[in-house]
Amino acid sequence: MTIQGEMIIGRRVVRGGAGTTRAFNPATRAQMEPAFGLATEDDVAAACTLADQAFDTYRNLPLEQRARFLETIADRIMDIGPALIERASAESGLPAARLEGERGRTCNQLRLFAKVVRDGYFLEATLDSAMPQRTPPRSDLRMRKIPLGPVAVFGASNFPLAFSVAGGDTASALAAGCPVVVKAHSAHLGTSELVGKAVRQAAEDCGMPEGVFSMLIGEGRVAGQALAAHPAIKAVGFTGSRQGGLALVRTANARKEPIPVYAEMSSINPVFVLPGALAAGGAKLAQGFVDSLTLGVGQFCTNPGLVIGLAGTDLDAFRASAAAALAAKGAGTMLTAGIHQAYVDAVGRRHGLAGVEIVAQGSAEGTGCAAQAALYACDAATYIASPALEEEIFGPASLLVACRDEAEMLAVARHLEGQLTATVHATGDDRELAAGLLPTLERKAGRVLFNGFPTGVEVSHAMVHGGPFPATSDARSTSVGATAIERFLRPVCYQDVPADLLPEALRDDNPLGLARMVDGSLQVAK
Repeated sequence: MTIQGEMIIGRRVVRGGAGTTRAFNPATRAQMEPAFGLATEDDVAAACTLADQAFDTYRNLPLEQRARFLETIADRIMDIGPALIERASAESGLPAARLEGERGRTCNQLRLFAKVVRDGYFLEATLDSAMPQRTPPRSDLRMRKIPLGPVAVFGASNFPLAFSVAGGDTASALAAGCPVVVKAHSAHLGTSELVGKAVRQAAEDCGMPEGVFSMLIGEGRVAGQALAAHPAIKAVGFTGSRQGGLALVRTANARKEPIPVYAEMSSINPVFVLPGALAAGGAKLAQGFVDSLTLGVGQFCTNPGLVIGLAGTDLDAFRASAAAALAAKGAGTMLTAGIHQAYVDAVGRRHGLAGVEIVAQGSAEGTGCAAQAALYACDAATYIASPALEEEIFGPASLLVACRDEAEMLAVARHLEGQLTATVHATGDDRELAAGLLPTLERKAGRVLFNGFPTGVEVSHAMVHGGPFPATSDARSTSVGATAIERFLRPVCYQDVPADLLPEALRDDNPLGLARMVDGSLQVAK
């Protein structure tokens, strides 16, 4: 499949007419061929209109047909072969092995949602029988979830595949029954074209209505805002900066019909290392922390940007081990020139903060958009008094905070903003302190983990990748895992609707074979 610098509007492959842009190789700092045409406002409107026209047809297709569509997308992505990995690596600076794993994750995610669709649990079919003899009488009441409508998806910079054109937002929206209009991220234009054309081919292979999927290339403040503002769009999925996410929230709220924006934005992912864990294996913990911090040059939204422990010899030993491990790490290429410069600027600002010292830096400066890892340290009082230390540094930088006692550690936990993750390293000797931390961490984070590191995010039914603001714009949601589908659904109640007009999910004979809540009891189809 050849990259032509094109975008997709329904079944058409289109070259935008609002100017051109090129992808960028962060390792060489060179622009790449070909030039990509940028979407006009008419292109945005055309994609949204087609999505709106496709909505009723798509949402009413049999669940099996929807599930096969998701699986076919995964198959067509795999059919691209090595060309996808080669282009993604050139555009992102990420190694081929990492991208091969990400491709597998992307396809497995699509297949997970195919299973979710087939199971039908996401419909939450519920039946409450009529009670005509009751005073007052109760009507026949039935409820199911239906899709919201067309969804705008904004690709992320740090995952060219798994959080992009056919990533989690797209997969969960399509699974819900929502057509999708993607705005491709400027950091991986060629990768996006390859995947977008694979989705288009899958839609054609499966007989999907035109408009079930479109992919636009455009400048964010023009095409992106126009997309979020279009009346056909009923929800937005976004992964990126706090600034970008809040801009979309403002646009969505300013519409005549406000819509939900599910934005994953900013998190420093605190790691609490409790005394028993430090005493039992501080050096091993330090190595694991540094490996997690520097994974993917720190460009994970779950990167451990804050470590909290009790001051003393064990924390000093952890600090020394972490410094040695970090100093041995070479510089790595960051995703874009903009991300690299933002990292350099943020690290520079932290160097100048009162009460903050540099513990260690990576071993080499590297070339191109290469970044050195950095570890800083301060005491808890300095951290609590310095709002600048709460800001996420997107890259391989972290801060070690030393607390005088357990009360101060709990104060740091209460001071935290909303997070995607919060980690506790503990042994049985730490049970009382861990139990004291847990209620606060539940309030602060979407995922609480013990004796691990947060950078791995499993795609599963139980996973939550979300959290209170500013981690996300809506703490009730997740962008990873089976329940991500719930973002794009809403409940509808059917009261005394004639049997022949009821949707299949709510008919007495249960033709879909769904597990349903009937008169307050769960009934599983035989």
